[in-house]
Amino acid sequence: MGTSRARSILAAAALACVMAGYPPTRGGDEKKFRGEIADTQCALNVHSLSQSHKEMIAMKPEVKTNADCARYCVKERGGRFVLQTPDKVYKLDTQALAEQRAGLKVRDRWDP
Repeated sequence: MGTSRARSILAAAALACVMAGYPPTRGGDEKKFRGEIADTQCALNVHSLSQSHKEMIAMKPEVKTNADCARYCVKERGGRFVLQTPDKVYKLDTQALAEQRAGLKVRDRWDP
């Protein structure tokens, strides 16, 4: 009986060592992003004083929402869609997908 128990303990220890080599599926290096799909023109203060869409909405009668503004600035002003968080602006590779979500508040996770 002692030998069987010793084998079980060794097997559990070996399994623990193997599992320690695998990266965690959640947590660890995971980063969470919360922000808005915006445009570089507004997010980087190209024509905005407050890193927002307020000025463009006030200037252009056809621009009524954050989504309208982001799409207008990308199409007419040469901007690109970005994820704007309270403290940073992140480039988005998939511009077509970002256009569909322009002006929306988003929350996403990224595990490098």
